[in-house]
Amino acid sequence: MARGPGPLDRPRPDAVAMPKRGKRLKFRAHDACSGRVTVADYANSDPAVVRSGRVKKAIANAVQQEVKSLCGLEASQVPAEEALSGAGEPCDIIDSSDEMDAQEESIHERTVSRKKKSKRHKDLDGAGGEEYPMDIWLLLASYIRPEDIVNFSLICKNAWTVTCTAAFWTRLYRRHYTLDASLPLRLRPESMEKLRCLRACVIRSLYHMYEPFAARISKNPAIPESTPSTLKNSKCLLFWCRKIVGNRQEPMWEFNFKFKKQSPRLKSKCMGGLQPPIQYEDVHTNPDQDCCLLQVTTLNFIFIPIVMGMIFTLFTINVSTDMRHHRVRLVFQDSPVHGGRKLRSEQGVQVILDPVHSVRLFDWWHPQYPFSLRA
Repeated sequence: MARGPGPLDRPRPDAVAMPKRGKRLKFRAHDACSGRVTVADYANSDPAVVRSGRVKKAIANAVQQEVKSLCGLEASQVPAEEALSGAGEPCDIIDSSDEMDAQEESIHERTVSRKKKSKRHKDLDGAGGEEYPMDIWLLLASYIRPEDIVNFSLICKNAWTVTCTAAFWTRLYRRHYTLDASLPLRLRPESMEKLRCLRACVIRSLYHMYEPFAARISKNPAIPESTPSTLKNSKCLLFWCRKIVGNRQEPMWEFNFKFKKQSPRLKSKCMGGLQPPIQYEDVHTNPDQDCCLLQVTTLNFIFIPIVMGMIFTLFTINVSTDMRHHRVRLVFQDSPVHGGRKLRSEQGVQVILDPVHSVRLFDWWHPQYPFSLRA
């Protein structure tokens, strides 16, 4: 190993107190004297000590001036890099603190990483991607399953626009239609030529013809096991009752409450609240949007006060007094109830149905939901 000038066992002259942690020593030209040159200044020093493998410009200039003063003019013409190199490799000078070198390296790495990221973002912004014509998206839509329509529409704006067209819904209907399908008159092929409410009618027909959708209906839990909390603060649009004849000797009565949900429809952030094109507004028209039907079947006729136009605020179902049927309690208010505020017994209009044979809840796409006359 090459040795620096001066014996190694001799104590260093002009010892300087170590700086406080976090502060850097300022390098001065007169500090690069023979007494301050260490073993780590040479090329074959410990790699764990020499980290960056480069010489700082201030140190190189200081050492060059020291060499000039010791060796004369001939040494002054030697480049600083050659004077500091041993065996053709650059050496490194130990800084005042190893932690400062680690901090410099980490700062340098972060700077390089930011530059790479900014350059990558600029490249992505400049690329812009490819925009394919509508015909290609319409062709791809012919192979999309009904349950994947939402995911397909979220690919891009052109894909979403395709799902708004009448051609898309007409092809979807024809793809799943079968001759043995039992459909209402409005959902038959001769009635599907109308553009008005085409999307809603195709969705309703899929719950008749498409097996995965029909299986969803059969798996839905019964209302007595799950309270319909989604109906809270819904507006009662319509109410009617009818007499039905079942297997029993005595007829039963069916009470129907049609509600309009007051909660706003959730719109995808990716779509940004886009509206269908003007030429396809009739296709997306649906008078029963966000509507549902609560159907309660009783064993006897029960007088019901007028509740149309009121807000549905409470629904409870428990065991009837005969311990064989159910008892349903409905509460209607003039205004919605928010913030978990409790209701008083004398407030609003209460409807008590007892004994109850069955309770069912139908969304607007359910096969047993009654069609609107405007559809």
